[in-house]
Amino acid sequence: MILKKLTGQQFKELTTYGARNLRANFEEVDNLNVFPVPDGDTGTNMCRTIENGVNTIANNSSEVIGDVGKELSSGMLLGARGNSGVILSQIYRGICKGLKGKEEVSAKELASAYELGVKQAYGAVVTPVEGTILTVFREATEAAVKAINDDSTINDFYEAHLKQAIKSLAQTKELLPVLKEADVIDSGGAGYVYIVKGICKFLNGEKIEASSIESEVASSEGSAPIAIDFSAFGPDDVITFGYCTEFILRLQNSKVDIEHFDIKTIIDILEGDIIKGDSIVALQDESIVKVHVHTKDPGKVLDMMRQFGEFLTIKVENMSLQHNESISDEDLAKKRNRQHVKYAVVAVAQGNGIKEQFEAFGVDYVIGGGQTMNPSTEDFIHAFKELDADNIIVFPNNKNIVMAAKQAAKLYKGAHIEVIMSTSIPQCYSALTMLDFTSDDLTLILGNFNEAIRNVDTGEITKSIRNTKVHGVIIMKGDYIGILNGKIVTANKNRNIVLTNLLKKIKNIKDKQVVTLIYGKDIKETDKPKTVETLNKKFPQLEVGAIDGGQSVYDLLIAVE
Repeated sequence: MILKKLTGQQFKELTTYGARNLRANFEEVDNLNVFPVPDGDTGTNMCRTIENGVNTIANNSSEVIGDVGKELSSGMLLGARGNSGVILSQIYRGICKGLKGKEEVSAKELASAYELGVKQAYGAVVTPVEGTILTVFREATEAAVKAINDDSTINDFYEAHLKQAIKSLAQTKELLPVLKEADVIDSGGAGYVYIVKGICKFLNGEKIEASSIESEVASSEGSAPIAIDFSAFGPDDVITFGYCTEFILRLQNSKVDIEHFDIKTIIDILEGDIIKGDSIVALQDESIVKVHVHTKDPGKVLDMMRQFGEFLTIKVENMSLQHNESISDEDLAKKRNRQHVKYAVVAVAQGNGIKEQFEAFGVDYVIGGGQTMNPSTEDFIHAFKELDADNIIVFPNNKNIVMAAKQAAKLYKGAHIEVIMSTSIPQCYSALTMLDFTSDDLTLILGNFNEAIRNVDTGEITKSIRNTKVHGVIIMKGDYIGILNGKIVTANKNRNIVLTNLLKKIKNIKDKQVVTLIYGKDIKETDKPKTVETLNKKFPQLEVGAIDGGQSVYDLLIAVE
Protein backbone atom coordinates (compact mmCIF):
# COMPACT_ATOMS: atom_id res chain seq x y z
CA MET A 1 0.00 0.00 0.00
CA ILE A 2 1.10 3.57 -0.69
CA LEU A 3 0.36 6.01 2.13
CA LYS A 4 0.37 9.77 1.67
CA LYS A 5 -0.78 10.21 5.26
CA LEU A 6 -0.38 8.03 8.35
CA THR A 7 -3.40 7.59 10.64
CA GLY A 8 -3.59 6.26 14.18
CA GLN A 9 -4.61 2.73 13.15
CA GLN A 10 -1.95 2.60 10.44
CA PHE A 11 0.69 3.71 12.94
CA LYS A 12 -0.56 0.99 15.31
CA GLU A 13 -0.30 -1.62 12.54
CA LEU A 14 3.18 -0.70 11.36
CA THR A 15 4.48 -0.62 14.95
CA THR A 16 2.92 -4.02 15.54
CA TYR A 17 4.63 -5.38 12.44
CA GLY A 18 7.94 -3.94 13.62
CA ALA A 19 7.50 -5.76 16.92
CA ARG A 20 6.56 -9.01 15.16
CA ASN A 21 9.64 -8.91 12.95
CA LEU A 22 11.88 -8.32 15.95
CA ARG A 23 10.18 -11.19 17.78
CA ALA A 24 10.96 -13.46 14.81
CA ASN A 25 14.65 -12.51 14.95
CA PHE A 26 15.37 -11.62 18.59
CA GLU A 27 17.56 -14.66 19.22
CA GLU A 28 19.90 -13.60 16.42
CA VAL A 29 20.17 -10.19 18.09
CA ASP A 30 20.82 -11.83 21.47
CA ASN A 31 23.72 -13.75 19.93
CA LEU A 32 25.41 -10.54 18.75
CA ASN A 33 27.33 -10.42 22.01
CA VAL A 34 30.88 -9.06 22.20
CA PHE A 35 31.68 -11.44 25.03
CA PRO A 36 31.45 -15.13 24.02
CA VAL A 37 29.10 -15.77 26.94
CA PRO A 38 25.57 -17.26 26.77
CA ASP A 39 24.05 -14.18 28.39
CA GLY A 40 23.16 -11.95 25.45
CA ASP A 41 19.77 -10.34 26.01
CA THR A 42 19.60 -7.22 23.84
CA GLY A 43 17.07 -8.74 21.45
CA THR A 44 14.97 -10.05 24.32
CA ASN A 45 14.97 -6.67 26.08
CA MET A 46 14.06 -4.69 22.96
CA CYS A 47 11.41 -7.23 22.02
CA ARG A 48 9.69 -7.14 25.40
CA THR A 49 9.90 -3.33 25.49
CA ILE A 50 8.17 -2.74 22.16
CA GLU A 51 5.71 -5.59 22.75
CA ASN A 52 4.63 -3.97 25.99
CA GLY A 53 3.81 -0.87 23.97
CA VAL A 54 2.02 -2.85 21.26
CA ASN A 55 -0.06 -4.71 23.84
CA THR A 56 -0.98 -1.38 25.46
CA ILE A 57 -2.50 -0.09 22.20
CA ALA A 58 -3.96 -3.45 21.10
CA ASN A 59 -7.53 -2.37 21.84
CA ASN A 60 -7.10 1.28 20.84
CA SER A 61 -9.43 1.92 17.90
CA SER A 62 -8.68 5.62 17.49
CA GLU A 63 -7.74 6.95 14.07
CA VAL A 64 -6.04 9.91 15.77
CA ILE A 65 -2.31 9.20 15.57
CA GLY A 66 -1.52 11.47 18.51
CA ASP A 67 -3.80 9.45 20.81
CA VAL A 68 -2.32 6.13 19.73
CA GLY A 69 1.17 7.54 20.18
CA LYS A 70 0.47 8.57 23.76
CA GLU A 71 -0.53 5.07 24.81
CA LEU A 72 2.29 3.42 22.88
CA SER A 73 4.84 5.66 24.57
CA SER A 74 3.44 4.96 28.05
CA GLY A 75 3.45 1.20 27.46
CA MET A 76 7.03 1.17 26.20
CA LEU A 77 8.21 3.43 29.01
CA LEU A 78 6.90 1.08 31.71
CA GLY A 79 7.91 -2.07 29.85
CA ALA A 80 11.47 -0.93 29.11
CA ARG A 81 14.15 -3.51 29.98
CA GLY A 82 17.91 -3.18 29.75
CA ASN A 83 19.81 -0.25 28.30
CA SER A 84 18.74 -1.07 24.76
CA GLY A 85 15.09 -1.30 25.80
CA VAL A 86 15.22 1.98 27.72
CA ILE A 87 16.84 3.74 24.75
CA LEU A 88 14.21 2.26 22.41
CA SER A 89 11.46 3.50 24.72
CA GLN A 90 13.01 6.97 24.65
CA ILE A 91 13.27 6.90 20.85
CA TYR A 92 9.55 6.22 20.64
CA ARG A 93 8.80 8.68 23.43
CA GLY A 94 10.35 11.41 21.29
CA ILE A 95 8.58 10.23 18.13
CA CYS A 96 5.23 10.17 19.94
CA LYS A 97 5.84 13.68 21.29
CA GLY A 98 6.15 14.75 17.68
CA LEU A 99 2.79 13.16 16.91
CA LYS A 100 1.03 14.90 19.80
CA GLY A 101 -2.15 16.70 18.84
CA LYS A 102 -2.17 15.40 15.26
CA GLU A 103 -4.96 13.38 13.66
CA GLU A 104 -2.67 12.12 10.88
CA VAL A 105 0.79 13.01 9.59
CA SER A 106 2.51 13.46 6.25
CA ALA A 107 5.97 12.11 5.49
CA LYS A 108 7.54 15.47 6.40
CA GLU A 109 5.61 15.62 9.68
CA LEU A 110 6.65 12.05 10.46
CA ALA A 111 10.27 13.01 9.73
CA SER A 112 10.01 15.87 12.22
CA ALA A 113 8.68 13.46 14.83
CA TYR A 114 11.63 11.13 14.22
CA GLU A 115 14.00 14.08 14.69
CA LEU A 116 12.43 14.59 18.11
CA GLY A 117 13.10 10.88 18.73
CA VAL A 118 16.80 11.47 18.08
CA LYS A 119 16.85 14.40 20.49
CA GLN A 120 14.95 12.49 23.18
CA ALA A 121 17.13 9.36 22.94
CA TYR A 122 20.44 11.22 23.04
CA GLY A 123 19.20 13.36 25.93
CA ALA A 124 18.29 10.27 27.94
CA VAL A 125 21.85 8.88 27.89
CA VAL A 126 24.40 10.55 30.16
CA THR A 127 27.30 9.77 27.82
CA PRO A 128 26.03 8.83 24.35
CA VAL A 129 28.29 6.32 22.58
CA GLU A 130 28.52 6.26 18.80
CA GLY A 131 28.49 2.90 17.09
CA THR A 132 25.33 1.87 18.92
CA ILE A 133 21.57 1.97 18.33
CA LEU A 134 21.81 5.75 18.81
CA THR A 135 24.02 6.12 15.75
CA VAL A 136 21.92 3.79 13.63
CA PHE A 137 18.70 5.61 14.49
CA ARG A 138 20.20 9.12 14.13
CA GLU A 139 21.88 8.52 10.78
CA ALA A 140 18.83 6.72 9.39
CA THR A 141 16.61 9.62 10.45
CA GLU A 142 18.98 12.23 9.02
CA ALA A 143 19.10 10.39 5.68
CA ALA A 144 15.32 10.04 5.52
CA VAL A 145 14.79 13.72 6.33
CA LYS A 146 17.07 14.69 3.43
CA ALA A 147 15.47 12.22 1.04
CA ILE A 148 11.87 13.39 1.27
CA ASN A 149 9.96 16.44 0.05
CA ASP A 150 6.39 17.72 0.10
CA ASP A 151 5.33 15.08 -2.41
CA SER A 152 6.94 12.13 -0.60
CA THR A 153 4.91 9.27 0.82
CA ILE A 154 5.19 7.51 4.16
CA ASN A 155 6.70 4.65 2.15
CA ASP A 156 9.43 6.95 0.83
CA PHE A 157 10.35 7.98 4.35
CA TYR A 158 10.69 4.43 5.69
CA GLU A 159 12.51 3.14 2.60
CA ALA A 160 15.15 5.85 2.98
CA HIS A 161 15.24 5.30 6.73
CA LEU A 162 15.80 1.55 6.37
CA LYS A 163 18.39 1.89 3.60
CA GLN A 164 20.60 4.10 5.77
CA ALA A 165 19.94 2.10 8.94
CA ILE A 166 21.36 -1.00 7.25
CA LYS A 167 24.44 0.94 6.12
CA SER A 168 24.95 2.48 9.55
CA LEU A 169 24.59 -0.89 11.26
CA ALA A 170 27.37 -2.36 9.11
CA GLN A 171 29.62 0.56 10.10
CA THR A 172 29.14 0.15 13.86
CA LYS A 173 32.08 -2.24 14.11
CA GLU A 174 34.30 0.48 12.60
CA LEU A 175 33.17 3.01 15.21
CA LEU A 176 33.62 0.80 18.27
CA PRO A 177 36.99 -0.98 18.55
CA VAL A 178 35.54 -3.69 20.81
CA LEU A 179 33.00 -4.59 18.08
CA LYS A 180 35.72 -4.69 15.43
CA GLU A 181 37.94 -6.92 17.55
CA ALA A 182 35.09 -9.36 18.19
CA ASP A 183 33.92 -9.00 14.56
CA VAL A 184 30.28 -8.30 15.42
CA ILE A 185 27.87 -5.48 14.65
CA ASP A 186 26.07 -3.62 17.42
CA SER A 187 23.21 -5.69 18.80
CA GLY A 188 20.97 -2.75 19.70
CA GLY A 189 21.35 -1.32 16.22
CA ALA A 190 20.55 -4.73 14.75
CA GLY A 191 17.38 -4.95 16.83
CA TYR A 192 16.28 -1.54 15.59
CA VAL A 193 16.90 -2.52 11.95
CA TYR A 194 14.63 -5.54 12.40
CA ILE A 195 11.88 -3.24 13.68
CA VAL A 196 12.17 -0.97 10.61
CA LYS A 197 12.25 -4.00 8.31
CA GLY A 198 8.97 -5.11 9.87
CA ILE A 199 7.46 -1.66 9.26
CA CYS A 200 8.50 -1.80 5.60
CA LYS A 201 7.02 -5.29 5.28
CA PHE A 202 3.69 -3.88 6.45
CA LEU A 203 3.88 -1.08 3.90
CA ASN A 204 4.79 -3.55 1.16
CA GLY A 205 1.84 -5.78 2.01
CA GLU A 206 3.97 -8.68 3.29
CA LYS A 207 2.51 -10.95 5.95
CA ILE A 208 4.14 -11.46 9.35
CA GLU A 209 2.36 -13.87 11.66
CA ALA A 210 1.38 -12.65 15.13
CA SER A 211 4.08 -13.16 17.73
CA SER A 212 3.62 -15.65 20.53
CA ILE A 213 3.09 -12.91 23.06
CA GLU A 214 0.32 -11.33 20.96
CA SER A 215 -1.32 -14.73 20.60
CA GLU A 216 -1.20 -15.23 24.36
CA VAL A 217 -2.81 -11.84 24.97
CA ALA A 218 -5.52 -12.47 22.40
CA SER A 219 -6.31 -15.97 23.66
CA SER A 220 -6.51 -14.80 27.26
CA GLU A 221 -9.53 -12.63 26.47
CA GLY A 222 -12.67 -14.62 27.03
CA SER A 223 -10.75 -17.69 28.12
CA ALA A 224 -11.29 -19.69 31.29
CA PRO A 225 -10.82 -17.66 34.49
CA ILE A 226 -7.66 -17.88 36.54
CA ALA A 227 -7.81 -20.65 39.12
CA ILE A 228 -8.62 -19.08 42.47
CA ASP A 229 -8.40 -20.56 45.96
CA PHE A 230 -11.93 -19.61 47.10
CA SER A 231 -11.31 -21.21 50.50
CA ALA A 232 -9.02 -18.30 51.33
CA PHE A 233 -12.10 -16.13 51.93
CA GLY A 234 -15.20 -17.83 53.34
CA PRO A 235 -18.79 -16.67 53.96
CA ASP A 236 -18.02 -15.69 57.56
CA ASP A 237 -14.69 -13.97 56.87
CA VAL A 238 -14.19 -10.22 57.23
CA ILE A 239 -12.18 -8.28 54.68
CA THR A 240 -8.84 -7.61 56.35
CA PHE A 241 -6.28 -6.94 53.69
CA GLY A 242 -8.51 -4.96 51.34
CA TYR A 243 -8.54 -4.97 47.57
CA CYS A 244 -5.68 -4.43 45.18
CA THR A 245 -7.23 -1.86 42.86
CA GLU A 246 -5.63 -0.85 39.58
CA PHE A 247 -6.98 1.24 36.73
CA ILE A 248 -5.98 3.40 33.78
CA LEU A 249 -7.94 6.63 33.56
CA ARG A 250 -8.25 8.91 30.54
CA LEU A 251 -8.57 12.51 31.76
CA GLN A 252 -11.43 14.30 30.02
CA ASN A 253 -11.34 17.94 28.85
CA SER A 254 -14.97 18.27 29.91
CA LYS A 255 -14.01 17.51 33.52
CA VAL A 256 -10.51 18.91 34.12
CA ASP A 257 -7.85 21.17 32.64
CA ILE A 258 -5.62 18.36 31.37
CA GLU A 259 -2.64 20.59 30.59
CA HIS A 260 -2.45 21.85 34.18
CA PHE A 261 -3.78 18.78 35.98
CA ASP A 262 -1.62 17.79 38.99
CA ILE A 263 -1.42 14.07 39.76
CA LYS A 264 -1.10 15.03 43.43
CA THR A 265 -4.85 15.77 43.35
CA ILE A 266 -5.52 12.05 42.91
CA ILE A 267 -2.84 11.00 45.40
CA ASP A 268 -4.34 13.29 48.08
CA ILE A 269 -7.78 11.69 47.60
CA LEU A 270 -6.38 8.16 47.83
CA GLU A 271 -4.42 9.02 50.98
CA GLY A 272 -7.32 10.97 52.54
CA ASP A 273 -9.74 10.02 55.29
CA ILE A 274 -12.42 8.72 52.91
CA ILE A 275 -10.32 6.15 51.02
CA LYS A 276 -7.43 5.61 53.47
CA GLY A 277 -5.48 3.81 50.77
CA ASP A 278 -1.95 2.48 50.96
CA SER A 279 0.70 1.16 48.53
CA ILE A 280 -0.34 4.05 46.30
CA VAL A 281 1.25 4.57 42.90
CA ALA A 282 -0.12 7.22 40.54
CA LEU A 283 1.63 8.00 37.27
CA GLN A 284 0.56 10.56 34.69
CA ASP A 285 1.52 10.77 31.03
CA GLU A 286 -0.43 13.72 29.65
CA SER A 287 -4.10 12.60 29.60
CA ILE A 288 -3.34 9.02 30.74
CA VAL A 289 -3.28 8.29 34.49
CA LYS A 290 -2.27 4.86 35.81
CA VAL A 291 -3.15 4.11 39.45
CA HIS A 292 -2.47 1.31 41.92
CA VAL A 293 -3.93 1.43 45.44
CA HIS A 294 -4.82 -0.96 48.26
CA THR A 295 -8.19 -0.07 49.76
CA LYS A 296 -11.12 -1.64 51.59
CA ASP A 297 -13.60 0.27 49.43
CA PRO A 298 -12.67 0.10 45.73
CA GLY A 299 -16.17 1.27 44.80
CA LYS A 300 -15.58 4.65 46.41
CA VAL A 301 -12.22 4.93 44.66
CA LEU A 302 -13.79 4.34 41.26
CA ASP A 303 -16.70 6.70 41.96
CA MET A 304 -14.37 9.50 43.04
CA MET A 305 -12.01 9.07 40.10
CA ARG A 306 -14.77 9.62 37.56
CA GLN A 307 -14.78 13.32 38.45
CA PHE A 308 -11.55 13.53 36.46
CA GLY A 309 -12.16 11.25 33.48
CA GLU A 310 -13.27 7.84 32.24
CA PHE A 311 -11.71 4.40 32.73
CA LEU A 312 -9.81 2.54 30.04
CA THR A 313 -9.09 -0.51 32.22
CA ILE A 314 -10.05 -1.62 35.74
CA LYS A 315 -8.78 -4.52 37.87
CA VAL A 316 -9.89 -5.25 41.46
CA GLU A 317 -8.61 -8.29 43.42
CA ASN A 318 -9.35 -9.44 46.96
CA MET A 319 -5.88 -9.64 48.55
CA SER A 320 -6.95 -12.52 50.76
CA LEU A 321 -7.14 -14.76 47.72
CA GLN A 322 -4.25 -16.64 46.22
CA HIS A 323 -4.33 -17.50 42.52
CA ASN A 324 -1.79 -19.14 40.29
CA GLU A 325 0.01 -15.95 39.38
CA SER A 326 0.18 -14.44 42.84
CA ILE A 327 3.11 -14.10 45.19
CA SER A 328 4.03 -16.95 47.53
CA ASP A 329 2.45 -17.41 50.95
CA GLU A 330 5.73 -16.44 52.58
CA ASP A 331 6.05 -13.27 50.53
CA LEU A 332 2.42 -12.37 51.17
CA ALA A 333 2.96 -12.74 54.91
CA LYS A 334 5.99 -10.45 54.73
CA LYS A 335 3.94 -7.92 52.79
CA ARG A 336 1.06 -7.97 55.29
CA ASN A 337 3.40 -7.49 58.23
CA ARG A 338 5.37 -4.67 56.61
CA GLN A 339 5.40 -1.45 58.62
CA HIS A 340 6.29 2.09 57.65
CA VAL A 341 10.03 2.69 57.75
CA LYS A 342 12.29 5.59 56.94
CA TYR A 343 14.72 3.54 54.84
CA ALA A 344 14.25 0.47 52.66
CA VAL A 345 16.53 -1.39 50.27
CA VAL A 346 15.74 -2.98 46.90
CA ALA A 347 18.26 -5.20 45.12
CA VAL A 348 18.26 -7.19 41.90
CA ALA A 349 19.56 -10.77 42.16
CA GLN A 350 19.39 -14.10 40.37
CA GLY A 351 20.04 -17.34 42.25
CA ASN A 352 18.26 -18.46 45.43
CA GLY A 353 21.45 -18.45 47.49
CA ILE A 354 22.25 -14.85 46.58
CA LYS A 355 18.67 -13.78 47.26
CA GLU A 356 18.70 -15.42 50.68
CA GLN A 357 22.03 -13.83 51.56
CA PHE A 358 20.82 -10.38 50.52
CA GLU A 359 17.70 -10.76 52.65
CA ALA A 360 19.90 -11.84 55.57
CA PHE A 361 21.92 -8.65 55.11
CA GLY A 362 18.70 -6.62 55.39
CA VAL A 363 17.42 -6.13 51.84
CA ASP A 364 13.68 -5.48 52.02
CA TYR A 365 12.75 -6.48 48.48
CA VAL A 366 14.73 -8.64 46.05
CA ILE A 367 13.73 -8.30 42.41
CA GLY A 368 14.41 -11.52 40.55
CA GLY A 369 16.65 -10.91 37.57
CA GLY A 370 20.11 -10.02 36.40
CA GLN A 371 22.05 -10.95 33.30
CA THR A 372 19.70 -12.50 30.68
CA MET A 373 16.69 -11.53 32.84
CA ASN A 374 16.65 -7.74 33.07
CA PRO A 375 13.71 -6.41 35.10
CA SER A 376 11.55 -3.72 33.52
CA THR A 377 10.88 -0.18 34.67
CA GLU A 378 7.49 -1.37 35.91
CA ASP A 379 9.11 -4.22 37.88
CA PHE A 380 11.02 -1.60 39.87
CA ILE A 381 7.91 0.50 40.36
CA HIS A 382 6.08 -2.59 41.62
CA ALA A 383 8.87 -3.16 44.16
CA PHE A 384 8.74 0.46 45.29
CA LYS A 385 5.00 0.40 45.85
CA GLU A 386 5.24 -2.81 47.91
CA LEU A 387 7.45 -0.97 50.41
CA ASP A 388 6.13 1.57 52.86
CA ALA A 389 9.23 3.76 53.15
CA ASP A 390 10.27 7.40 52.96
CA ASN A 391 13.57 6.58 51.25
CA ILE A 392 14.30 3.59 49.00
CA ILE A 393 17.86 2.66 48.05
CA VAL A 394 18.23 0.57 44.89
CA PHE A 395 21.07 -1.77 43.89
CA PRO A 396 20.64 -2.67 40.16
CA ASN A 397 23.73 -4.95 40.22
CA ASN A 398 24.16 -4.97 36.45
CA LYS A 399 25.21 -2.18 34.08
CA ASN A 400 22.36 -3.18 31.76
CA ILE A 401 19.76 -2.61 34.50
CA VAL A 402 20.83 0.80 35.79
CA MET A 403 18.88 2.81 33.19
CA ALA A 404 15.60 0.99 33.92
CA ALA A 405 16.12 1.57 37.66
CA LYS A 406 16.76 5.28 37.09
CA GLN A 407 13.76 5.58 34.78
CA ALA A 408 11.57 4.00 37.47
CA ALA A 409 13.01 6.36 40.08
CA LYS A 410 11.97 9.35 37.96
CA LEU A 411 8.44 8.03 37.47
CA TYR A 412 7.73 6.97 41.05
CA LYS A 413 6.52 9.74 43.38
CA GLY A 414 5.67 7.73 46.49
CA ALA A 415 9.14 7.88 48.05
CA HIS A 416 12.58 9.37 47.61
CA ILE A 417 14.56 6.93 45.45
CA GLU A 418 18.35 6.66 45.31
CA VAL A 419 19.92 4.37 42.69
CA ILE A 420 23.35 3.10 43.72
CA MET A 421 25.71 2.55 40.78
CA SER A 422 26.29 -1.11 41.59
CA THR A 423 26.95 -3.03 38.39
CA SER A 424 27.69 -6.47 39.83
CA ILE A 425 26.57 -8.86 42.56
CA PRO A 426 30.02 -8.74 44.29
CA GLN A 427 29.77 -4.94 44.52
CA CYS A 428 26.36 -5.21 46.14
CA TYR A 429 27.54 -8.01 48.44
CA SER A 430 30.36 -5.78 49.69
CA ALA A 431 28.14 -2.72 50.07
CA LEU A 432 25.48 -4.61 52.01
CA THR A 433 28.05 -5.54 54.65
CA MET A 434 28.00 -1.77 55.39
CA LEU A 435 24.20 -1.68 55.73
CA ASP A 436 23.58 0.52 58.77
CA PHE A 437 20.85 3.15 59.11
CA THR A 438 21.55 4.12 62.72
CA SER A 439 23.20 7.40 61.70
CA ASP A 440 19.88 8.52 60.12
CA ASP A 441 22.01 10.51 57.67
CA LEU A 442 21.20 9.58 54.07
CA THR A 443 24.29 11.29 52.70
CA LEU A 444 26.51 9.29 55.04
CA ILE A 445 24.66 6.05 54.32
CA LEU A 446 25.03 6.48 50.57
CA GLY A 447 28.66 7.49 51.01
CA ASN A 448 29.40 4.26 52.88
CA PHE A 449 27.76 2.19 50.15
CA ASN A 450 29.66 3.96 47.38
CA GLU A 451 32.95 3.68 49.25
CA ALA A 452 32.46 -0.06 49.63
CA ILE A 453 31.75 -0.40 45.91
CA ARG A 454 34.90 1.56 45.01
CA ASN A 455 37.02 -0.73 47.18
CA VAL A 456 35.86 -4.06 45.73
CA ASP A 457 37.16 -5.76 42.60
CA THR A 458 34.62 -7.92 40.76
CA GLY A 459 35.55 -11.20 39.10
CA GLU A 460 33.34 -13.44 36.97
CA ILE A 461 34.18 -16.85 35.52
CA THR A 462 32.10 -18.53 32.83
CA LYS A 463 32.51 -20.70 29.74
CA SER A 464 33.00 -19.43 26.19
CA ILE A 465 30.46 -20.43 23.56
CA ARG A 466 32.60 -19.55 20.53
CA ASN A 467 36.12 -18.81 19.30
CA THR A 468 36.94 -15.11 19.44
CA LYS A 469 39.40 -12.44 20.53
CA VAL A 470 38.34 -9.83 23.07
CA HIS A 471 40.52 -7.26 24.85
CA GLY A 472 43.54 -8.95 23.32
CA VAL A 473 42.71 -12.33 24.87
CA ILE A 474 42.45 -15.25 22.42
CA ILE A 475 39.51 -17.45 23.44
CA MET A 476 38.50 -20.88 22.19
CA LYS A 477 35.04 -22.37 22.46
CA GLY A 478 34.72 -24.25 25.76
CA ASP A 479 37.42 -22.22 27.51
CA TYR A 480 36.77 -20.75 30.92
CA ILE A 481 37.09 -16.99 30.69
CA GLY A 482 37.90 -14.62 33.52
CA ILE A 483 36.28 -11.19 33.57
CA LEU A 484 37.75 -8.57 35.91
CA ASN A 485 35.73 -5.40 36.50
CA GLY A 486 33.91 -5.89 33.21
CA LYS A 487 36.96 -6.72 31.08
CA ILE A 488 38.08 -10.15 29.87
CA VAL A 489 41.61 -10.68 31.17
CA THR A 490 42.29 -14.41 30.87
CA ALA A 491 41.11 -17.69 29.33
CA ASN A 492 42.06 -21.33 29.88
CA LYS A 493 40.61 -24.84 29.84
CA ASN A 494 41.21 -25.07 33.62
CA ARG A 495 38.85 -23.02 35.80
CA ASN A 496 41.23 -22.73 38.75
CA ILE A 497 44.02 -21.46 36.50
CA VAL A 498 41.62 -18.80 35.24
CA LEU A 499 40.76 -17.92 38.84
CA THR A 500 44.39 -17.46 39.90
CA ASN A 501 45.28 -15.55 36.72
CA LEU A 502 42.31 -13.27 37.26
CA LEU A 503 43.36 -12.43 40.81
CA LYS A 504 46.94 -11.78 39.69
CA LYS A 505 45.59 -9.10 37.34
CA ILE A 506 44.16 -7.13 40.28
CA LYS A 507 46.23 -4.08 41.14
CA ASN A 508 47.76 -4.26 44.61
CA ILE A 509 46.52 -7.79 45.13
CA LYS A 510 49.10 -8.15 47.90
CA ASP A 511 47.26 -5.45 49.85
CA LYS A 512 43.89 -7.16 49.55
CA GLN A 513 42.59 -9.02 52.59
CA VAL A 514 39.35 -10.85 51.77
CA VAL A 515 38.02 -12.82 48.80
CA THR A 516 34.42 -14.06 48.68
CA LEU A 517 33.47 -16.79 46.21
CA ILE A 518 29.87 -17.09 45.08
CA TYR A 519 29.33 -20.52 43.54
CA GLY A 520 27.02 -20.91 40.54
CA LYS A 521 24.41 -23.65 40.24
CA ASP A 522 26.51 -25.72 37.81
CA ILE A 523 29.70 -25.98 39.88
CA LYS A 524 30.20 -29.45 41.39
CA GLU A 525 30.36 -29.94 45.14
CA THR A 526 33.66 -31.82 44.77
CA ASP A 527 35.20 -28.83 42.97
CA LYS A 528 34.49 -26.32 45.74
CA PRO A 529 37.18 -27.47 48.23
CA LYS A 530 39.73 -27.58 45.41
CA THR A 531 38.94 -24.00 44.49
CA VAL A 532 39.42 -22.78 48.06
CA GLU A 533 42.63 -24.83 48.37
CA THR A 534 44.00 -23.23 45.21
CA LEU A 535 43.43 -19.74 46.58
CA ASN A 536 44.97 -20.60 49.96
CA LYS A 537 48.14 -21.78 48.22
CA LYS A 538 48.47 -18.95 45.70
CA PHE A 539 47.26 -16.10 47.92
CA PRO A 540 47.94 -17.03 51.56
CA GLN A 541 47.32 -13.45 52.74
CA LEU A 542 43.68 -13.63 51.65
CA GLU A 543 40.89 -14.77 53.92
CA VAL A 544 38.66 -16.93 51.71
CA GLY A 545 34.90 -17.10 52.24
CA ALA A 546 32.30 -18.82 50.07
CA ILE A 547 28.53 -19.06 49.63
CA ASP A 548 26.30 -21.07 47.30
CA GLY A 549 24.76 -18.43 45.10
CA GLY A 550 22.86 -20.67 42.73
CA GLN A 551 23.24 -18.24 39.81
CA SER A 552 23.18 -19.44 36.21
CA VAL A 553 25.79 -18.78 33.47
CA TYR A 554 28.59 -17.77 35.86
CA ASP A 555 30.34 -20.63 37.69
CA LEU A 556 32.00 -18.15 40.01
CA LEU A 557 31.35 -14.59 41.08
CA ILE A 558 34.25 -13.16 43.06
CA ALA A 559 34.48 -10.18 45.41
CA VAL A 560 38.03 -9.11 46.36
CA GLU A 561 38.53 -6.46 49.04
